[in-house]
Amino acid sequence: MCDQTFVAITFGPCDCCGKASPLMNIYIKSEATNYCSFCVEVMATQGLQAGESAASLKKESDSLKKKLEEERAKLSDIELSQVAEKIEVLAPLSIKTRRVLKGHGNKVLCMDWCKDKRRLVSSSQDGKVIVWDAFTLNKEHGVTLPCTWVLACAYAPSGCAVACGGLDNKCSVFPLSLDKNENLNTKKKSVAMHTNYVSGCTFTSSDMQILTSSGDGTCALWDVESGQLLQSFHGHTADVLSLDLAPSETGNTFVSGGCDRKANVWDMRSGQNIQSFECHESDINCVKYYPSGDAFASASDDATCRFYDLRADREVAVYQKDSIIFGASTVDFSLSGRLLFAGYNDYTINAWDVLKGTRVSALFGHENRVSRVRVSPDGTALCSASWDNTLRYLGFGWATYSTVSKGFR
Repeated sequence: MCDQTFVAITFGPCDCCGKASPLMNIYIKSEATNYCSFCVEVMATQGLQAGESAASLKKESDSLKKKLEEERAKLSDIELSQVAEKIEVLAPLSIKTRRVLKGHGNKVLCMDWCKDKRRLVSSSQDGKVIVWDAFTLNKEHGVTLPCTWVLACAYAPSGCAVACGGLDNKCSVFPLSLDKNENLNTKKKSVAMHTNYVSGCTFTSSDMQILTSSGDGTCALWDVESGQLLQSFHGHTADVLSLDLAPSETGNTFVSGGCDRKANVWDMRSGQNIQSFECHESDINCVKYYPSGDAFASASDDATCRFYDLRADREVAVYQKDSIIFGASTVDFSLSGRLLFAGYNDYTINAWDVLKGTRVSALFGHENRVSRVRVSPDGTALCSASWDNTLRYLGFGWATYSTVSKGFR
């Protein structure tokens, strides 16, 4: 998001000319180097052949992009909303706030569910990470980090650890124990180190590996035990703001979105960008896989959410209304995939019918922008985090439970 983007300039000697100046972190054959802007321009022109220029290469790139879009358009035989015309319209949703979790002293920036469907972790601008029992509102663990703006947090699949990261450019892992009075800072393990802020993190199918995204324009896969970099992913040309792992336990792909308006799909084994989508008109704040893993959604500052089918290699739906003029900050699917929940900067959460493209419900309650929405692992509740310093635990009523595939399953 525009007011959540941080500029961190490194000042020092250029690795090429040696002059002290503001540096740009770039990768040459997977090796990180720090060049000044002049040396970056020189390096970019060294490989040009006779008659080539940066302008001509850009023109050629734009031409290839146009051809690619034309080929994608040829495969577009029917719109998703047309296919869904005969599908029954969803009944009105019955979603109520069951709990309000208070404890953070500043904006809550991220949250994640534990697989036990009861506990969750949240991170805030106050520099704190809190583990909650969503049923009792008890705070089970609390960690204070040395820096504020903890932008990312994640629960490990086993429920025995949490990870977090932010403006300190690091991703740290904290093992959890049954002793609620234990000082978790003594067990902190610094796993990842980027050259700019950490915007997102998520464990893979085990506690042993973690994926991170960063304002340095990269994503990375790390070994939790040794802190070793296993794979780096370069393809974004600006800050990466979000990432999400494919839902399959054997899945080897993830999707990322950022300030370059691109949503990229990556192969974790090779580090290659295997699919790329550039449909938004502004920063992509959040990306989220469809439950089947065959599609994903994105939320953007352009006030729209978009749905992409990976098999068709194209965008298939846009969720927007003329009355919605504020940016979308976060998205998540119901367990069945029929509903898409999106949080906005106007303090609301909108529920969209994924197939028909219509808004089913608008949820109110927060007093500042919604930074994160996440459906619980069993699909029976929704948790939202907000810049109003609170989290809200929303339960689905029986009408919704019985109508939408047994609790959104």
